[in-house]
Amino acid sequence: MKTLYLLTFCASLFSFSDVACAQVDQSQPQLLIKTATQQILDEVRTKAIAPDDFARIMDIVNRDIVPYTDFRRTTSLAMGHYWRTATPEQQQKLVDQFKMLLIYTYSGAIAQLNPDQRIEYPPIHIAPTDTDVAVRTISTRNGEPAEIDYRLYSTPQGWRLYDLNVLGVWLIQTYRQQFSDKIQESGVDGLIKFLNDRNQQLASGKQ
Repeated sequence: MKTLYLLTFCASLFSFSDVACAQVDQSQPQLLIKTATQQILDEVRTKAIAPDDFARIMDIVNRDIVPYTDFRRTTSLAMGHYWRTATPEQQQKLVDQFKMLLIYTYSGAIAQLNPDQRIEYPPIHIAPTDTDVAVRTISTRNGEPAEIDYRLYSTPQGWRLYDLNVLGVWLIQTYRQQFSDKIQESGVDGLIKFLNDRNQQLASGKQ
């Protein structure tokens, strides 16, 4: 249960939007993560969020979570070598469906946050030549600390998030095996259909 909570909390931060939101300094990876996380916690402390209030949760995602996630990179890495076999149209459908899967699956995570949730950010050393880094955080809930790692890479526009690790479980690694199994079973189109069907189930309230 603890692992599930942490995965859902972190994956909720993986959602992104093109909607304008608060300015965040993307020149420093740790500051980026800290600011985005704090925006969500501030929203929770302002007003409690019901688990079934998906519209408000989506509003928080769209308004308070800066567009700093490279979701295309996340999807391509989760696909592994199968990404190169997909057509540009298939790739875009995969990105769109995978994004929505995470949003639907983990929307309840924000509602589970406590007003007294604490996040600590241990010191991080980044060399000027580093282009790929992991930002370590310690999340404490009900007195129980747990380490959460965010992996980011440098772009001309600033640092961008593309993977996270909760209690030793990397998001990309987790989905890579699932995607591989589905592609071997029914091809890339089969994976797209699977993701689409699952999103429709979650949209209708089915688990």
